[in-house]
Amino acid sequence: MTFEEYQTEARKTAVYPNKDSNFIYPTLGLAGEAGEVAEKIKKVLRDNAGVVSEEKKTEITKELGDVLWYVANLSKELGITLEEVATKNIEKLKSRQERNELHGSGDNR
Repeated sequence: MTFEEYQTEARKTAVYPNKDSNFIYPTLGLAGEAGEVAEKIKKVLRDNAGVVSEEKKTEITKELGDVLWYVANLSKELGITLEEVATKNIEKLKSRQERNELHGSGDNR
């Protein structure tokens, strides 16, 4: 499945207030789902000594899918394709790598 196909299919399942003019709803959903991924990882550390079982991997995969859904729909609300998001991210990371700036923090490294 391509990014474009995913974004199109994800959009078909988007049901929320003022769809097509509401970037706040998918932003809040994204934050919530990212938190759920973090919670599952935290519990792997707490309960499984950092070992990710197949069951936990399946659960985390589902949550990552929810994160992707919200990224796809937030991007669509903002008029951005997932391909643009992915391409710009790789360009940014390659630039940082070439300048030996992958480490550290800050948006403008």
